[in-house]
Amino acid sequence: MYRDHTKKIAIGNVVIGGGNPIAIQSMTNTRTEDIEKTVAQILELERAGCEIIRCAVPTMEAAEALAGIKKQIHIPLVADIHFDYCLAIAAIEYGADKIRINPGNIGDVSRIKAVIEKAKEYHIPIRVGVNSGSLEKNLVEKYGGVTAEGLVESALDKVHMIEDLGYEELVVSIKSSDVLMCVKAHELIADKCPYPLHVGITESGTLLAGNIKSSIGLGLILNQGIGDTIRVSLTGEPAEEIRSAKLILRTLGLRKGGIEVVSCPTCGRTKIDLIGLANQVEAMVSDIPLDIKVAVMGCVVNGPGEAKEADIGIAGGIGEGLLIKKGEIIKKVKEEELLETLRQELLNWNE
Repeated sequence: MYRDHTKKIAIGNVVIGGGNPIAIQSMTNTRTEDIEKTVAQILELERAGCEIIRCAVPTMEAAEALAGIKKQIHIPLVADIHFDYCLAIAAIEYGADKIRINPGNIGDVSRIKAVIEKAKEYHIPIRVGVNSGSLEKNLVEKYGGVTAEGLVESALDKVHMIEDLGYEELVVSIKSSDVLMCVKAHELIADKCPYPLHVGITESGTLLAGNIKSSIGLGLILNQGIGDTIRVSLTGEPAEEIRSAKLILRTLGLRKGGIEVVSCPTCGRTKIDLIGLANQVEAMVSDIPLDIKVAVMGCVVNGPGEAKEADIGIAGGIGEGLLIKKGEIIKKVKEEELLETLRQELLNWNE
C-alpha cells in the first residue's frame, strides 16, 4: 500500500502520510476577506466532517484575514496561492498551516526560494499542485498533448526543484478533469514520489456529474493504496463535498463510523413515499454517531429479507410498515410513525 510508506507531514494538528487515515479536505467559496462569512462556512464544514480547509488568497487583505479566521476554527487552514509569491509569504506569516502553490506560476527560482525560506522559518508544509489545464508548453509538445506522463514529469520537476532548495515538507497533487488520465497519472507517480498525495478530480462538475466522476476516479486511485488526502470537487455547496468524500471512503472500507443508509429502488409494489422517506432517513442519521447500517425498504414482500444484512430497518406496506432489527420483525407501525419509530430506536441504540 503506497500510502503506508509516504512521508508523514503535519498540517496543523492533522498528520497525513505514513499510513495515517486519509483526511477529507474542502475549500471555501466565500470571499476570504469576509472573515465572518468564511468562518461560518468553515464551522459548517467542520460539523459535516471536514478535516482540512483551504481558502483562496488572491489579495493581501485575504492573507491578513487568515489570522482572524484561524482564531475561530478548529481544523488546519491552507492558503491557496497563485502568481504572487508575496501573498504566499504573507499567508504564512498570518498563520496558514500549509500553503498550496504551483511553482510554475509563482515566478523565477529566487521567488520560489523566498517562499520556501519562509515556510522553513514557520515549519509549515507546501503543497505542490500541478493541473492539466496549466501544463507547460514544452511538456505538451514533448508528449503530443496533455498526458498523464506530462503531468507526472511536471510535478516531479517541481518537487526536485524544491528539494534542491533544501525543503522536503511537501504534499503533491496532480489533477485533471479527465478521470482516466488522472488515474493513470497517480499510478505513474505513486512509486516515484515519497511524499503524501492529495487526490481529486478537478473541475468534475455539478452534483450529479461531479459525484459520478469523482467516485469513479477516486475509487480507482484510492483502492490501489494511493492517496493521503482527498477533495471531491463539486459545483455546489462545499458541505456536499464532505458528504460525498465520507461516503466514498466508507464504501471502499477506508473509513469507519457514521450510519450507512441502504434503500431499495422503487417498484410497482411500493405503496409508500419511499423516495421521500429514504431522504428523510439519510438526513436524520447524518449526525447520529453510530457505526451501523440502516435499511429503508419499500414493501413488506422483500423488505424483511433484504434488510437482514442491516442492523436495523423499516419496510413499508399499505399505510403501515415494519420495524426490523437484526433480521427479525419487531413490530408494525403506521406509515406516518415509521420515521419517528426508527429515530427513537437509533437514539436509544446502546440502551
